[in-house]
Amino acid sequence: MASIEKDHVSGQMTTGHEWDGIKELNTPLPRWWVYVFWATVIWAIAYWVAYPSWPTISDYSRGMFGWSSRGTLENDLADQKKSRSAWVSKLDGATLDEIVADKALFNYAMVGGKVAFNENCAACHGAGGVGAKGAYPNLTDDVWLWGGTLGDIQQTIAHGVRNDDPMSRNSQMPKFGADGILTADQIGAVADYVMSLNAKAPAAGTPGEAVFAENCVVCHGEGGVGNKDVGAPPLNTPIRTFTSGRDGVVAQATNPKHGSMPSWGQRLDATTIKMLTVYVHSLGGGQ
Repeated sequence: MASIEKDHVSGQMTTGHEWDGIKELNTPLPRWWVYVFWATVIWAIAYWVAYPSWPTISDYSRGMFGWSSRGTLENDLADQKKSRSAWVSKLDGATLDEIVADKALFNYAMVGGKVAFNENCAACHGAGGVGAKGAYPNLTDDVWLWGGTLGDIQQTIAHGVRNDDPMSRNSQMPKFGADGILTADQIGAVADYVMSLNAKAPAAGTPGEAVFAENCVVCHGEGGVGNKDVGAPPLNTPIRTFTSGRDGVVAQATNPKHGSMPSWGQRLDATTIKMLTVYVHSLGGGQ
């Protein structure tokens, strides 16, 4: 170990340590840095005492202030609920028609409905209700399987479609091909007739018309106009949920797909259901 001396190059004292002829300079930390370091140490100790910091065997230290992020969230939610209470009371006491007629209530319901839609419905129906071809209905067109009035939409949202809710919308299309109700030729003929309905040029007097009259009119109505009471879609339009084109009609008649929708009334409060109803009704095609 070398002796402590003044380095002739830097003019600074050495520590007395030397390795392979290299001497270590005694360069202390800046005084301001040391002060900041100890201040952070003191701050950390104070934080440990004031706030939850240390885990225990079955819990954690609560801190002098008893603060928690969950408690802050609960307080924020309570404040939000209090600020919304006046509007919620108005919505609770108003019918859907009254909400639509009141500009202020309508605007509030639209904002709340959009938020609820994005959180709960957009996963299936897409942003803005555009739907997903082959899976989920488009809510922006003018085709409503179960009706597009405010009351119809509220019923569908609240109780859903084909689920365990006693008031759920329910319907079932027969498996005309899979169950042998119709032959492949008959299904092909009725598909041709349905395509003629799409083109607004019904193929009267064809075999397909006869098959349609015997098997399909009971649900889809004369001319394929649909029946909202049983969720039977109109067939005189090319708009489809699951399939399109002649091949799609054949596939659906042979072994049909059936969608399902949750009963949102079991998950959301009545006010949110109202706001959702108003929002969905406004997307387009609401009756």
